Amino acid sequence: MGAEAEERPHGAAVVADGFGLKGPRGWAFRKVSFRAEPGALVAIEGPSGSGRTCLLLALTGRMKAKEGTAEVGGLPLPRKMAAVRRISALGQVPGVSELDPAFTVAEHLRERALLQRRFDGSFRALLRRPAERAATARSRIEEAVTAAGLDLAALPKGERTSVRDLERLEALRLSIALALIGRPRLLAVDDTDLKLSDADRAEAWELLRSLAAAGTTVLAVCSEAPEDALRITTLDGAAEPEPTEPAPETAEAEPAARTGSAPEHDTEDTTEEGAADALAETGRA
Repeated sequence: MGAEAEERPHGAAVVADGFGLKGPRGWAFRKVSFRAEPGALVAIEGPSGSGRTCLLLALTGRMKAKEGTAEVGGLPLPRKMAAVRRISALGQVPGVSELDPAFTVAEHLRERALLQRRFDGSFRALLRRPAERAATARSRIEEAVTAAGLDLAALPKGERTSVRDLERLEALRLSIALALIGRPRLLAVDDTDLKLSDADRAEAWELLRSLAAAGTTVLAVCSEAPEDALRITTLDGAAEPEPTEPAPETAEAEPAARTGSAPEHDTEDTTEEGAADALAETGRA
């Protein structure tokens, strides 16, 4: 019981100060500054093409920033990108971490559990008997599926349902379940509210709130953030703090913290092309 409790995720604090990433044709985002405490729900808000996904990937160690500093769980970026990747996990990110439409739900879950065992298992764990390792994998899968709110019995063909037959919210839950198998300290979710009805969108945010409340820090890209999230934007100059309210330092202090604008003399604005180019290079990061 004690050993199991020690393995449970505890959120990573995320701090950014003047954080920026530049692609071949311009800045994907820049001058992003905020502080999120462990277990915070952070919404990266803005329209598609505004560098939201690039910021998500940079904060999880998948893309290398060009200016400013950031820390995740006390690990500095970009110097400790590999270490940040080990404590973070991605939900579905187009072109980076995607569900295979030909796979069944069960196949995805078993594959992720197997990969997790191979890449983060201790030497002692590798020496366990096959039956014991299989039981551990099943336990991890059940825990992740439950936390993601994925009801396997309610799917058209149960766990044998193909990804192509999943509704958008079910696919989102599956991608989150796969990420949770690794018990990350930081969970990153792209396009949280894309193509969701109002009811499904509310369910998706309730799920992310529950994960944050359980201790995992959550970063979620969206077009419109809920009021209770720490809201961050990559839009240059579009999110200056209210003149009567100083910029907050923590998620608890004020959930509507946003990035500052670039100085007037700086003519290198963030661009959709810069974000697209930077994202296209992620595979080489």
